[in-house]
Order: sequence, then C-alpha cells, then structure tokens
Amino acid sequence: MSFLDDLRNLDRHNIGAWPKTVKVFFAAVIVVLILFFGWNFQISKQQEDLEGLRQKESALKKDFADKQAKVVNLDAYRKQLEDMKEMLQTMLRQLPSKTEMPDLLNDISDAALGAGLQTDLFQPGGETMKEFYAEKPIQLKMTGTYHQFGTFISSVAALPRVVILTMHDVSLRPVKPPGGSAAIKANNGVPDQLLLEGIVKTYRYLDDEEAAAIQAAEAKKSAGKKPTAKKPAAGGK
Repeated sequence: MSFLDDLRNLDRHNIGAWPKTVKVFFAAVIVVLILFFGWNFQISKQQEDLEGLRQKESALKKDFADKQAKVVNLDAYRKQLEDMKEMLQTMLRQLPSKTEMPDLLNDISDAALGAGLQTDLFQPGGETMKEFYAEKPIQLKMTGTYHQFGTFISSVAALPRVVILTMHDVSLRPVKPPGGSAAIKANNGVPDQLLLEGIVKTYRYLDDEEAAAIQAAEAKKSAGKKPTAKKPAAGGK
C-alpha cells in the first residue's frame, strides 16, 4: 500500500491508528510550520535588534577611540591652544592702541592729501566694541586718479602701525569728465578721475581694562540667560 493511499484512508477520529510514515510526515510538517512562524515573528526581529546593537557597538567603539586619542594628546592640544593665544595677542598688539587711534586717523587723512586725492568727506564714526578688538567706521568720499589711489593705499600700508581698512558698501566709479565719453575715448578708454564713496572700517586692540570690562559684560549677560528655579506658589485658604 502506497503513502498516498495511506493519506486517503486516514481515520481522523483515530489518529493513533495512522501508519508510522503518515505520523512522521505530519510531525515534520508541524515542525516546519513552527520553525517558519517562529522565524518570522521572533527570530527575525531578534536578528534586526542584534544588527542594530552591533552597529551601536561599532559607533561606541569609534567614539571611544576618538576620545581616547584626544585624551592622549590633551597636553599637546593645550600647548597648541596657548601658543595660538599668544600668537593672537602678538598680532593684536600690532594694531593701534586707543591712544594711538586719533593720530592714526590723522595719518590716514594726511596720506590721502599727500597722494593728491580730493577729500570731500572723511568722517570717523563711533566705535563698536568686540570681544578682543574695537572697530571704527569712517565715511569717505574721495576723488582722484587710479595712480593717486594706489599711492594712498601704499602710504597707509607704510604707516608704523598695522592699519587694516575693510570696505563696506564702497563704490569706485569713474567721474564723467567735461568732454563726456569722447574725452574718455581720447584717454585710451581710461577715465581720468575716479570717485571713491562709502564706508571703511579700521581696527584697534583693546587694552587690559577694556578687555576685562567686555568679559565681565559677557559673563553677566550669560548669567542672565540661565533659567531660574520657580518658587512654589503660596497656598491659600
């Protein structure tokens, strides 16, 4: 009698009388179903969790290695930071001081006059204090040739103190000569006069007293931003 005949003749009310081959077959089917559903509902999720933990472990190991490297080189980093601070202070000290600023402004104005520029406006504004320097805007309106402006810049660069001039909303445009475009064309296309107009900023370093005042103001400002604990409301009757 074949296996298929055994399946056709099964008595569902008397499982104990089934042939051994049929019992083994159904036992195998049940085991496969258990493994299949167990994998889909339990093991696969655990595999995903395990993979996530492995990735987290790799990230933690890398983070630990990076922090360990920083700890090992901490003294070198501190020394490098101190060297950079000293370098910054040295560079700042090359800027003009508070007492030198009025003379510096006069020197810049004199450099413009010495270069032959026509100064229609040279108006210094109020200082703006930064963390470790102060900036002073100067509103300019000057007229001159290309070479005169070049001479002016060279004269400013040759001043005893390091002078930094940064341009802000500055325009340099040709001044229309009396003869118009024909006069420019006769001058090989180069306008004879240029107009410089706008705002430049120059900078100076802060003395120790000013720097301390700035740091104290910043510390006070930071302390004012810290959240304060709320007092419990008094209970009433």
